[in-house]
Amino acid sequence: DDMNHQGMGPNSNLMLSHYFPQYLAYIVFGLKINIWSCITFYDIIFSFQSGEGEILETLHNIGSKNKIWRSYIGMGYYNCSVPQAIVRNLLENAGWVTQYTPYQPEVSQGRLESLLNYQTMVCDMTGMEVANASLLDEGTAAAEAMQLCHRHNKRRKFYVDVRCHPQTRAVVQTRANYTGVVIELKLPHEMDFSGKDISGVLFQYPDTEGKVEDFTDLVDRAHQNGTLVCCATDLLALCLLKPPGEFGVDVALGSSQRFGVPLYYGGPHAAFFAVKENLVRLMPGRMVGVTRDANGKEVYRLALQTREQHIRRDKATSNICTAQALLANMAAMYGVYHGSNGLKHIARRVHNATLILAEGLKRAGHTLQHDLFFDTLKIQCGCEVKEVFDRASQRKINLRIYSDGKIGVSLDETVSERDLDDLLWIFGCESSAELVAESMGEETRGILSTAFKRTSKFLTHQVFNSYHSETNIVRYMKRLENKDISLVHSMIPLGSCTMKLNSSSELTPITWKEFANIHPFVPLDQAQGYQQLFKELERDLCEITGYDKISFQPNSGAQGEYAGLAAIKAYLNAKGEHHRSVCLIPKSAHGTNPASAQMAGMKIQPVEVDKNGSIDIAHLKAMVEKHKDNLAAIMITYPSTNGVFEEEISDVCDLIHKHGGQVYLDGANMNAQVGLCRPGDYGSDVSHLNLHKTFCIPHGGGGPGMGPIGVKSHLAPYLPTHPVVALQLDADASPLGTISAAPWGSSAILPISWAYIKMMGGKGLKHASEIAILNANYMAKRLEKHYKVLFRGARGYVAHEFILDTRPFKKTANVEAVDVAKRLQDYGFHAPTMSWPVAGTLMIEPTESEDKAELDRFCDAMINIRQEIAEIEEGRMDSTINPLKMSPHTLTCITSPNWDRPYSREVAAFPLPFVKPESKFWPTIARIDDIYGDQHLVCTCPPMEVYESPFSEQKRATS
Repeated sequence: DDMNHQGMGPNSNLMLSHYFPQYLAYIVFGLKINIWSCITFYDIIFSFQSGEGEILETLHNIGSKNKIWRSYIGMGYYNCSVPQAIVRNLLENAGWVTQYTPYQPEVSQGRLESLLNYQTMVCDMTGMEVANASLLDEGTAAAEAMQLCHRHNKRRKFYVDVRCHPQTRAVVQTRANYTGVVIELKLPHEMDFSGKDISGVLFQYPDTEGKVEDFTDLVDRAHQNGTLVCCATDLLALCLLKPPGEFGVDVALGSSQRFGVPLYYGGPHAAFFAVKENLVRLMPGRMVGVTRDANGKEVYRLALQTREQHIRRDKATSNICTAQALLANMAAMYGVYHGSNGLKHIARRVHNATLILAEGLKRAGHTLQHDLFFDTLKIQCGCEVKEVFDRASQRKINLRIYSDGKIGVSLDETVSERDLDDLLWIFGCESSAELVAESMGEETRGILSTAFKRTSKFLTHQVFNSYHSETNIVRYMKRLENKDISLVHSMIPLGSCTMKLNSSSELTPITWKEFANIHPFVPLDQAQGYQQLFKELERDLCEITGYDKISFQPNSGAQGEYAGLAAIKAYLNAKGEHHRSVCLIPKSAHGTNPASAQMAGMKIQPVEVDKNGSIDIAHLKAMVEKHKDNLAAIMITYPSTNGVFEEEISDVCDLIHKHGGQVYLDGANMNAQVGLCRPGDYGSDVSHLNLHKTFCIPHGGGGPGMGPIGVKSHLAPYLPTHPVVALQLDADASPLGTISAAPWGSSAILPISWAYIKMMGGKGLKHASEIAILNANYMAKRLEKHYKVLFRGARGYVAHEFILDTRPFKKTANVEAVDVAKRLQDYGFHAPTMSWPVAGTLMIEPTESEDKAELDRFCDAMINIRQEIAEIEEGRMDSTINPLKMSPHTLTCITSPNWDRPYSREVAAFPLPFVKPESKFWPTIARIDDIYGDQHLVCTCPPMEVYESPFSEQKRATS
C-alpha cells in the first residue's frame, strides 16, 4: 500500500531502487548480527567499478601470461579443430547459452533435439543401448559408474584397472571413501570374481598408456559371477575400434571434449555415459526421450524425471543437478557437421600420424611399450630422458612423463606434418615425417589390420547425413535455436535458479586462445595467467563470503555440496570422531542436499519448518538433542528455498557448533546476500557457490555450472587435491581426495565470474542484491491480491524469491500449477519453478537484471491468468476446454481452418496487448504427454518417418 501511495504502483515509471533503502532492514535484517560491519573492508577493496573495455584489456593482459605450447600429454584431453560455424552460432550465441534446463519442453524443443542427437551419437559410437544427455567430466562419470554398480548388486568391492587415467582413479577412490565401497587396483589377469563379491570393474579402452587390448575374457569372467563391467573409452578412437557394446560391457563412459570443444585448461567439457537397457533406471543424470504432444505428434522431453534429486532426495540415482548441455550440444553439432565419414577421416589422420611417429621413433633407437595403439605412444627412450625434454622445451612442446620414467606422446586432429617433424627431431630422428611415411608402404595399417577394426556402421540417421556444409549446419542450428525460449526473449523467473544477465563482455574471453588452448596438466609456469586469475577470484570470493579458503575443483553445485560435506567428514575423522554421521536437513533446504549428504556417507534426518517458512527451532533443538552424540552437520539454505531469511540463523549455527557439528550453508541463494551479509560471519563453516547463478556464468541449457567451495580456516587442510598437478597446499594439509578430473574444475568459465565481480565493484554487487530482493517484494506485493504468497518472513517480507500457492484452484476450477505454467507460454514467458519445493506451487525469482516494465509484464500475465481461472470458477468458461487446459497454443493450432473452442483465437494467442504478432514467441508443440513418454521410453533419434511436414501436422491437428 505504501508503494502504491508513493507512486510505486504498476503504472509508475520510477525505479524501484529509489524506494528501497527504508525497507531493506525489515526485509532482510532481523538477524542478530551486525550486518553492516562485514562489508566495510569489502567496500574499500571494491570501491571502484571498472568499465567493460578496461576489464577486457586487463583480462587479456592476464591471459597473455599463459604460454600456449603444443601439448601432446593426452590423458583424456586433446586439442581439436573447433568448427568456427559452431563457435560463432552456438558457443557465442546468447540464444543458446542463456537457456535453462529444458523442464518446459514446449519451449525447449531445439536443445532437446540437439541433446537427443548427442545421446544417439554416443549410443552409435559406443554400441550401447541408452545414453544420457551428459555428465560433468570423465572422472566423475567413472565415479557415477562405480556407484551404479554398487546400487545394482549391493556388493562392496570394485575393481579398477591400474591403467585407467590417474585422475579417474583418484576421483573414483575418493567417491568410494565416503560410500563404503572398497576399491582394488589390479591388472585384468589379477582380478578374481569367483567370490561373487565384486560389484563392478572399470577399465580404459584404449588405456592411459595407449594400449589397445582384448577385454572379452575379462567381461565374460565378470558376467559369469554377477559383476557389472564399465569401460572408459574415447569417441574418436571408436570411429576405428570395435565399440565396447560389441564385447558386452554394461556401462561405457568418457569425455566428448575432443569432439569440437577446446582444451579449456580442464573444462567445461561434456562427459558421456551409456548403459545397457536394463540399467536405464539406475543411470545418473538427465535423459532426453521421445514422447508425443496433445496432437499426437512425436516430440522431445526430459525422460524419467522422477529419478531426480529434488523428487527422490537421498534415494536419487545421483546428486547431479547440472549436466554439460552447452558442451554436449557443441559435441553433437560436431558429429552432425562431420558425419560418419568425416569422423572416420579425422580418426584415420590421427592414427596414421601416430603410426608415422612410431616408425620414426623405432628408427631412432627408441622402444615402444605397446604394439597396438590408436593415438598414444608410451616410449622407452634410447637416450637420456632429460635430453628429450630439453629439446621439447626448445620447440615449446609438452610431453607426458609416466611414473616409471617413460615418455608419453598423444596426438590429435590438429597435428600437422610440421608437428610430426618437430616430434621426430625431439626424439633424435634424422628423417622427416614425409620420408618416414614414404618408406612405410601400404602394409602398415595399424589397428585397421587387426581384429580390433570396427566393422559396424554408426551415425546412419539422416540428421548426421544432412548438414555437412556450413550453409546447412548454420541453418540447422538457427532452426533449433528459434524453437527455444531464452533470456534473449524475456524474463525467466525460475525460483532458486537465478536466471540473470550474462553480459557479453563477461562471456567474451571464453574463446580467447590464451584461455581456451591450454592442457590442464601443463607445468604451472605455463599457466601463470590462470594462476593469477584463480588467486584474485579466490581473494574476492573470500571477501564476499567471509571464508578463508576457496577450492575451485568442484565443477557443479552438486559437486560442491559433496566436496563440502566430504571436507566436514575428513575434519571430523581427523579429530577421531568417525562416529559422527548424522546430517540434519531442514525441509526448506535446497533439493540436492539429501542426495549429496547420502553420497558423503551421512545419515539424513529432516527438520520441520514453521508457518513462516523458517526452520522450526523447537523441532531443530529436539533433533539436535536426539542426535547430539553422532551429529556431523546441518545443511541450511539461506535465504531458505521457501523464500525467507532465517532470522535465527546465527542461533542455529551456534546450536550446531555447541553440539560438535559443522554448518554447511548451501550457496544457491547467495544472490540475496552478496554485499549485505556473509556466511562466514554468521556461523557457517563451508558453502558451495553456484557461479552459474549468483556470479553470472550462463546456464547453457542445463550446464555448464561451477560449484567452488569456501571454507573457514579449520576446514582448509581438507580441501581437494589432485594426483597429476601438485596443488599448493598448506604444511598441515590432509586433503579429502580428488573431486573432479581437472585440478581447478571448469577453469575456462572462471574469467566470467572474475569479470562480473570486477565490473560491478563492491557497491554494484551490494546494489544488485538489494534490487533482487526489492524486485521479488514488488512482485509479491502486486500479486498478493490474486494469489496467496505461501511464505513470508516474520516481518511480512520475502527474500529474493517467493512462492505462489496455486493448490486451491484444483478444487475451485480444476486448474493446477502445470496449467498456469503452460498458459504463461502463450504470454511469452518461461514458467517459474513448478511444484518445488512445495507441490502444486510456483516459485518466482526475478533477479536484479529485469527492469520494472518486464516485472509488470509478468505480473500482468499472472493477473490475467487469475482472471481466466475466475471465469472457470464462475461457470463462464468450461472446466476442461479453456485457455489454461488447452495451452500452450501453437501457430499451427491458431491458423487451423477449423476453430471449435469456446474462446477466441485472439484470447488463445494474444491474451494481452503486449503480446504482439510481430514479437510473439510461439511454442512449437502442443502440451506434451509425460505418461506416454515414461511408458514408451525412447532416448535416441526416432526414424525419419515420424517427422511430418507442416501440412500433415496441421491436417492432423484439425482432424
